[in-house]
Amino acid sequence: MRLGGAGRLRERWGRAGRGARAATAAGAAVVLAGAGGAAWGLAAGGEPAVRSQDQRVQVLDGPKDDQRVTLDTTFYKPVGRERGPAVLLGHGFGGSKDDVRAEARELAREGYAVLAWSARGFGKSTGEIALNSPDYEVKDVRQLIDWLAKRPEVRLDGPGDPRVGMAGESYGGAIALLTAGYDERVDAIAPQITWNDLADALFPNATGQGADAGVFKKLWAGIFFSSGMGEGPDARKNPCGRFMPEVCDMYQKVAETGAPDEKAVEMLRRSSPATVAGRIKAPSLIVQGQADSLFPLDHADASARAIARNGAPVSVVWFQGGHDGGDPETGRVRGLVRGWFDRHLQGSADATTADGFTVTRAGGIDSSTQSVVIEAAETRTYPGLNADPRTMPLRGGEQTIHNPAGGTPASISALPGLGALGSLGDLGGAGLGGQFPVDMPGQAATFDTAALSDPLQLTGAASVRLKVTGAGDVPLFAKLYDVAPGGEASPARRLAAPLRVEKADGGGEVTVALPAMDYRFDRGHKLRLVVSTTDMGFATPAKPATYRVAAVSGLTVPTVPSLRTAPTPLPAWVWILPGAALAVAAGILVTGRGRGGRAEEEFDPELAEVPLKITGLTKAYRNGHLAVDDLGFTVEKGQVLGLLGPNGAGKTTSLRMLMGLIHPDAGEMRIFGHRVTPGAAVLSRLGSFVEGPGFLPHLSGRDNLDLYWRATGRPRSDAHLEEALEIADLGSALDRAVRTYSQGMRQRLAIAQAMLGLPDLLVLDEPTNGLDPPQIREMRDVLIRYAREGRTVIVSSHLLSEVEMTCTHAVVMSRGRRVAAGPVSEIVGSGRRLEDAFLEIIATPAGDAASGNGEAT
Repeated sequence: MRLGGAGRLRERWGRAGRGARAATAAGAAVVLAGAGGAAWGLAAGGEPAVRSQDQRVQVLDGPKDDQRVTLDTTFYKPVGRERGPAVLLGHGFGGSKDDVRAEARELAREGYAVLAWSARGFGKSTGEIALNSPDYEVKDVRQLIDWLAKRPEVRLDGPGDPRVGMAGESYGGAIALLTAGYDERVDAIAPQITWNDLADALFPNATGQGADAGVFKKLWAGIFFSSGMGEGPDARKNPCGRFMPEVCDMYQKVAETGAPDEKAVEMLRRSSPATVAGRIKAPSLIVQGQADSLFPLDHADASARAIARNGAPVSVVWFQGGHDGGDPETGRVRGLVRGWFDRHLQGSADATTADGFTVTRAGGIDSSTQSVVIEAAETRTYPGLNADPRTMPLRGGEQTIHNPAGGTPASISALPGLGALGSLGDLGGAGLGGQFPVDMPGQAATFDTAALSDPLQLTGAASVRLKVTGAGDVPLFAKLYDVAPGGEASPARRLAAPLRVEKADGGGEVTVALPAMDYRFDRGHKLRLVVSTTDMGFATPAKPATYRVAAVSGLTVPTVPSLRTAPTPLPAWVWILPGAALAVAAGILVTGRGRGGRAEEEFDPELAEVPLKITGLTKAYRNGHLAVDDLGFTVEKGQVLGLLGPNGAGKTTSLRMLMGLIHPDAGEMRIFGHRVTPGAAVLSRLGSFVEGPGFLPHLSGRDNLDLYWRATGRPRSDAHLEEALEIADLGSALDRAVRTYSQGMRQRLAIAQAMLGLPDLLVLDEPTNGLDPPQIREMRDVLIRYAREGRTVIVSSHLLSEVEMTCTHAVVMSRGRRVAAGPVSEIVGSGRRLEDAFLEIIATPAGDAASGNGEAT
C-alpha cells in the first residue's frame, strides 16, 4: 500500500471510492475487462496462487443520484475457501487500485475476498474528485458493498449484507471511516494516516478554537490541490483538472486569501469522519504516523475517542512513518490490519491484534546490519493525549519577537517529505540537530524547564498557557525542543502547533496544545518551548509586526507509564536509515544558521586553505560496535579522493560525521580550518549526496532543486542553477514529476542538487549507481573538471576501476580504521590494478598496514 522512504506523498493522501445510500434503484452495473476479465496471480516460493478479475463497475451518485460513474476495480478471490469475508482496499491520492495490489494478494491468501478500486477522478475511473463527499465517494463505496453482496465468493451476514471490512491510507482511510458512519454493514475498519476533520487539518488551531480561526497550511494544501489540477483530458481548458469545480473554486479562494471562509469550512467538514464518528459501531484499528505534519496524531485521537464512546472496540497505533516520510513499517502495519480483520471478520480467537494502544520506538543498532531496530511499546487501553500529566515550571520572562515583512525569511519546522528526519534523533546519539528545523533570529521566544533529574518519556500532547500581546489577530507556531547538558538543542519532533490569538491588542491568554508525540528526554536534559512568528509551511501576515509573548503557566507533560516494550522485536520491524532523509538533511544543514546560544566555532588559521583535515575520528554505537576507529587523513585543494573499503568499513558513518549529522565520540574534523559541528556555518561550503537520492516525488526535478535551495535560505543568485541543470542533463524531463524518473535520472538529479552553489568541498556516496556506461564516463569527466577548478571532491564507491580512472588520491578503510592512504598511483604500484591492490590491503589485519592518523597527501 505504501511505497516507503519519503514516500509517494500524493498517494499517501489515500484515495477511496464513493457511495452513500444502499443500492440505488438501478443498482451497480458490471463490465468485465480484458479477455474474460480474469487474470491469474502466480505466487513465488510455492505460495498459493491468487486469482483476480478486473472489472468496470458502474454506479450512480450525486445529490440526486443522477450522475453515472464507472469505477475501475480488481476483485481478488479468496484462496483455499469458497466464501470468505470481504475487504475493500482504498488507495492513495494520485495513484490507483494497482497501488494496493500486494496487500490485496496477501489478504486473499489469508482467505479474504478483496476488492480494490480506483476512486472517482483517479486512475481509469471516471468522474471528478469530490473530497470523499457523502454525496459522491461515500455513495460509490456503498454500491461497491452492494456489488460484493452478490458475489458467490463473499460470506454474507444476511441478504444484501456481506461480511466486510475496509482499510486504506489517508484519503482511503477517510473513506473507510466515512462509509462505516453511513453504512452499518461495514463490520470492521482499519484506517491509516488519515484525518478526523479535514477543515482542522488544513486550518489547524492549537488553541482549540477551531478551523474558523485556524492558520492556513498552505504548503500541504498546495501540494494536494495542485496534484489534481492540470490533469485530465481538458487540462488546458480547465485549470481544475479532475477536481469538481466547486472544490477547485473553494481552494483557489482560500489560497488567495490565506484564510478560511464559512463555505470552505462547511465543505471540508462534510468530507470529515468527525461528522459521523459518533455513530460508527464497527471495530476500529486506527493507525497514525509519528512523522506526519499533514494529519498529526491528534486526528487519530479524536476519531478513537469518538468511536470508543459508541462502545465499539478500538485499537490505536502510532508508528514511525507518516506523510512526511519515516519508516513505513509495512510488514508491521499489514500484520496488524490482518490480525484485526482475523479477530473481527473471521472470529479468530488466535488473532494477534487486540484493543489497546501501541507505540513504535527506535531501539538500538543491529550490529550485523548497522540498522535501527524498531520496538513496540503496548498497553491494554488507549489513554488519550493527556494521561498522567506533570507540570514543569518554565524559565524565561516576557519576550519580544518580530514578524518580518512579507513573512520571509520563514522559520522551518516541517516540510512535506522531511518529517522522516524526526525519527533520526534518537539513534545512537545521531541526532541531526543542526539546522533543521530553523528558527530565524528575532522571530522566536524560548522558555526552558530545569534540567531533568530522571528520564522523562513524553507520550501525548504537552500544553502551556501563553499570554500574547500584539495588534489584532496574532498567528504563532509553538514547538518543543530537547536541550542537552552542553546546550545543544534538537527538535523533539519536527512538528509545529499553529495557533491564532484573536484580538491580542490588550494581551490575550490562550492554552496551547503542542504537537502530540512519543519522545524520551534523558536525565540532565531540558525541555524547551519555542514560539515563532513564521513557519514555511503556513500562511503568515505579510505586514511586519512586533509581538510580546510570555508563558503564564508551566509546561504540562503527559506520560503513559503503563506502556511496556516487547522484549524481542520481530525482524520485520528493522529498517535502514532512509537515504532520502539523509540527502535532504545534508541540504538543510548547509544553511549555516543556528538557533542561537551555540558556542563560537573553533578556527585554526593554519588550515584555512585546507578543504578537509580529519584527526583521531572515533565513533562507537550504543551496542559497543566500533564503527570508526582513530581515523585521520587530509585532503588538499584540487584532489579527487576516493574513500574505499568493504561493507561495514565505516565509510558512511565517517561521511555522516563529516556532514555534522552525527557526533563523533572522539577526534575532530576541520573544513577550511573550522571545526565541524551540527549547523556549523562552514558546512555551507560543503555539498553532499549520501545514501541515495531523496526527492518529493510529486514535484518536478526543477521544482525539487528550487525547493531544496530555498530551504537553505541562501540567495537564489548563489545557486548556480543553470550549471547544476547542465550537470543533470535531463532535458525536458526536468519538468516532469520525479516519480516518473528512472534510477539513473534520480541519481543525476541528486548529484546536481549536491553541486548547487558550487561548493568548495563535494562529498558523493556511490555517485554512479544507476548510471549507464556513457553516463558514468560523463560523471567522471564532471568530477575531474570540478576539481581542476580548485575545488575538492570526495567519492565513496565500490567501482574500483572507476575510482582508479577518476581519483587522484585514495583512503582505504577496513574495520573502521585507515589501512592505506596516498596518491592512487602509489597505492596501485607498478603493473597492478587498483582492485588487486585493494584486495591485498584489506586482507592485511587493520593496524598493520597503516596507523590511523596518517595523511592522504
